Amino acid sequence: MDLRTNYLGLELKNPLVASPSPLSRDLGNIRRMEDAGASAVVLYSLFEEEINQESHALDRYLSDGTESYAEALTYFPEAPAYRAIGPDAYLEHIFRAKHAVNLPIIASLNGVSTGGWVRYAREMQGAGADALELNIYYVPTSIDLPGAEVEQIYIDLIHDVRASVQIPIAVKLSPYFSATANMMHRLSEAGADGLVLFNRFYQPDLDLENLEVVPNLILSRSDEMRLPLRWIAILYGRIKADLALTTGVHSAQDALKAVAAGANVAMMTSEILLNGIGRFGEILHEMSRWLEEREYQSLEELHGSLSQVNVAAPAAFERANYIQIVRSYSPTFR
Repeated sequence: MDLRTNYLGLELKNPLVASPSPLSRDLGNIRRMEDAGASAVVLYSLFEEEINQESHALDRYLSDGTESYAEALTYFPEAPAYRAIGPDAYLEHIFRAKHAVNLPIIASLNGVSTGGWVRYAREMQGAGADALELNIYYVPTSIDLPGAEVEQIYIDLIHDVRASVQIPIAVKLSPYFSATANMMHRLSEAGADGLVLFNRFYQPDLDLENLEVVPNLILSRSDEMRLPLRWIAILYGRIKADLALTTGVHSAQDALKAVAAGANVAMMTSEILLNGIGRFGEILHEMSRWLEEREYQSLEELHGSLSQVNVAAPAAFERANYIQIVRSYSPTFR
């Protein structure tokens, strides 16, 4: 079965991409991902705080909220401790990964302001990264900050990084925009070659006994992919950027749904953390079997077939679907 796809101008052997996780810190794991069938690897993120420890703007952003980043297992330590990781080690890791495997290596920057991003975007390109994923995380907790200014932060960041590098750029985003479709279009016009939908923000929990805010990481479930699935289906064919679905991809059915909605790739982390890197190969085998049984010649024939522009009832992705669900539900009492 021909499972090839294109993402960020890269021809990939299949749509299964390893999204950022602690696993990619180890070259042996990256090799195992390649052997298992992953078509590309997005490395663990280099956080903005590691690049610019003395950014007064970021000190303000971080003090506004205590939420954790998508891959953080604990809250960030005090600024001096950032030196324990360091951007130079990240650049070296890109270089070593590129020489260890024969699949695309996508670097990941996680933050919100331009700051050191432009410089390190160029250095990541120089280290051999095939593409760059900008994982933008910002919680606008100020009651004086209007939504238009928040959106402009994103647009300016993409514009500045795009002007500094030649490699493709993908943007990993949250779904929390008042006009999601318009925002995705603006990001594409600003220079984003791909959109990764959506980031999982691990919300903090409250410890009532100690009266503390504590981190709480919960891995994804398949039903969480419905939100990115819906928006990818809406955006497919309407914007120039490629589309990546992340969050909730655990099975062949999940990956096939992503492609049918219009995603170029389906990204996985939770499934391989739960059940091992070998899941890449198992899922690819199941995808091929499903396609063969239904007489598809290639994955491309499925691509976008269930997007809003291609289904018989496009309103199903909008308010009509909400009304139908609410009216059709019948509670069962014991």
